[in-house]
Amino acid sequence: MTITPDQYEKLGAFYLGRGYDLEKKELQEDLVMYDSKDLVTHGVVLGMTGSGKTGLCLALLEEAAMDGIPLIAIDPKGDIGNALLTFPNLSPEEFKPWVNADDARRKGISVDDFATQQSELWKKGLGDWGQSADRIKKLRETVDMAIYTPGSNAGLPVSILSSLDCPPAEVMDDAETLGDRIESTVSSMLGLMDIEADPVQSPEHILLSNIIGHCWKKGQNVSLENLVRHIQQPPIRKVGVVDIDTFMPEAKRTALAMKMNNLIASPGFASWLEGEPLNIQRMYYTAEGKPRITIFNIAHLNDSERMFFVSLLLNQLLGWMRTQQGTTSLRAMFYMDEIYGYLPPTAMPPSKKPMMILLKQARAFGLGILVATQNPVDLDYKALANIGTWWIGRLQTERDKARLLDGLEGAVSSSGGKFDRREMEVAISGLGNRVFLMNNVHEDGPAIFHVRWIMSYLSGPLAKDQIKRLMDPIRPAKNVAAAGEDDGFLPPGATSAPTADRNTIKPKLPEGTAEFFLPSDVSADSLCYVPAILRNAIVNFDDTKRKITGRSSVTLVNPIDINNQRVTWDKFVEIPRDVDLSKWSADATEGAEFTDLPGAAMKSSTYTSIKKDYTDWVYANHTLEVSYSPVLEAYSNPGEKVDEFKARIAQTARELRDKAIEELREKTTKTLKSIEDKAIKAQVKVDTQKAQASSAKLSAAVSIGTSILGAFLGRKSGLGAIGSMMKGSTVTSASRVMREGQEAAAAEAELVRFQQDMADLNKTLEDETQKIRDQFDPTTLALETFKLTPTKNKIQPDAIGILWLPHERVGGELKKAWS
Repeated sequence: MTITPDQYEKLGAFYLGRGYDLEKKELQEDLVMYDSKDLVTHGVVLGMTGSGKTGLCLALLEEAAMDGIPLIAIDPKGDIGNALLTFPNLSPEEFKPWVNADDARRKGISVDDFATQQSELWKKGLGDWGQSADRIKKLRETVDMAIYTPGSNAGLPVSILSSLDCPPAEVMDDAETLGDRIESTVSSMLGLMDIEADPVQSPEHILLSNIIGHCWKKGQNVSLENLVRHIQQPPIRKVGVVDIDTFMPEAKRTALAMKMNNLIASPGFASWLEGEPLNIQRMYYTAEGKPRITIFNIAHLNDSERMFFVSLLLNQLLGWMRTQQGTTSLRAMFYMDEIYGYLPPTAMPPSKKPMMILLKQARAFGLGILVATQNPVDLDYKALANIGTWWIGRLQTERDKARLLDGLEGAVSSSGGKFDRREMEVAISGLGNRVFLMNNVHEDGPAIFHVRWIMSYLSGPLAKDQIKRLMDPIRPAKNVAAAGEDDGFLPPGATSAPTADRNTIKPKLPEGTAEFFLPSDVSADSLCYVPAILRNAIVNFDDTKRKITGRSSVTLVNPIDINNQRVTWDKFVEIPRDVDLSKWSADATEGAEFTDLPGAAMKSSTYTSIKKDYTDWVYANHTLEVSYSPVLEAYSNPGEKVDEFKARIAQTARELRDKAIEELREKTTKTLKSIEDKAIKAQVKVDTQKAQASSAKLSAAVSIGTSILGAFLGRKSGLGAIGSMMKGSTVTSASRVMREGQEAAAAEAELVRFQQDMADLNKTLEDETQKIRDQFDPTTLALETFKLTPTKNKIQPDAIGILWLPHERVGGELKKAWS
């Protein structure tokens, strides 16, 4: 059978393989395609080692990538990193660095020869399934791929600091979700310190939960450094109705604080604080809006570290999910390979609650969850009852099979489907390598299929040095300024030599004047704050015609020339104009130095004048550029980043595509059903007419034979008698045979016509479906720009005052100390 790309390369449909006949042990001609929107109700892959489970999961990952669906994966063993081993030329040179030298040695050939063999094997394997190097090239062009290694610099490092930031408003407004997030976060942190804590009984758990809950409810982010301080000096006076010292004496709090401090200060923990922040939106999309396949490799971590990171990631994912709009189409995927230990049937590890919430609620937001394991017994099948698609491979024991059938029966029953346990058991028992049973609640029944050849090269679990080799070409360069280099703007008058006495008293500003401090890592004894004029206004936009609603923040910061006692309005401190002021601190670092403020900066009238002038400036100078999609007639909102807008319209395109295809299918199905009914009746008519025609021929033959026999054996004799009998009988019988034959031919012609109508309708459906897919292909959506200008009554000055810029005093000079 020859397979061509036009048979499977369809947006919204995943090419998984071909049907498989278990009795004959052979491939069938039908391709197994899986509707991507079905994964909104989640999926689970179950199979023992050697069943082909990893290959199926990578096939699903590749199909998501081809469809432009972003994916975050947790890789506990290192297998999923093979997704990056896609070679666009399929040449031996591309395979050579990744083939196993031991395998070559066992075969008695050189590494070069083994690489050539693998290259030819992959070319043939892909070719047999209708794929080529061109598909690999398209895969690499469609998505960005990266491997992150939390707690290690082998892959791209990821910082956990932001994971303690105040959750989005959608989480804060849901008391149950907020409580679950705090509980999971605290449990995983204490686990990292080797403290097994009961959320209800443990004083350590209760104290940390109250501290974090208190800070988040005040809108404050929590840093590890602040958390240590808060443990020693809690920002709360009571826990429940008991005062803090009675609940946990100072000595015990100090011991807990020291244990956390020792963890933070340990050399190995430093790598947890380096790299990109754990920002889910950025892990799903690049800054330019390109979908990503982000793999978190945790194979190098110990059990407590794994649980810590997985729990944090799941909570961050929940927070991101809550900020998305509802949809019935697949927006993004989260995949966890080998979920063993993270969703057990009885225990309650920190990862279990957020995972259960995701399985119950993520479908409403278009987030598809895919999990896999080779240990079916150690899973909470009540949680898995929320999963719509089960991919089942070869299992190791009868116990595994029995437990799996129990869970699958529950899932099918909960969806209102029919479940034949005996039939399912027989099918599962006959599965072989790379052969899976797919039970999808959105389909009429289960399907047996053989997984297609995957594009990724399976080299085995990736080691640290291999991950490093993959990530080094895309690793961002460290931005380290040379000693003594002037690395930023220095306000005039701020380079004077230090006086003998450092001024650590902050000047008092007029009441109502905005005041912020840029964050800095410089220690207090060398930190010096230099003032600058801060102007910030909020511009509201409400264009009902273009469906643009939102607000834009416009911020300008001008340095103050202290020597000349004036603001240098023609110079600007390099601060993003759309900066979020809530990220800045309202408090200075204790013990830091302050430079002087000009006298005018101490008067409230100064800021009143600046406020009025700034409104005029924003009206005259500020324009907001938004993106526009002509096909969807959609505009980006103020403050919406390009990657966020691209992700939003891509999801809109998928929703419109799925809706249009569904409507087309429903419309066509009715017509097709009518033709099928006619074809069935025509078939019955054909069978009847053929039977009658055959009967007529037989009757004619019998009649003639009987007449001849009668002539020979009866009273009449001679040729004349026989001829006379045959003439009358032949005319009557021939006429009947001819009539029945003509009716049979007419019935058959009618059947052929109906069959052709069905074929034409299917072809039309296929063509129209492809047109819809092409029309709403997210990768081809062109974007234009459109400029918005504000109306004066929609400009609201929000923060007019002083921004203190941190500098490090080195000798007699001040150097910029913010990023």
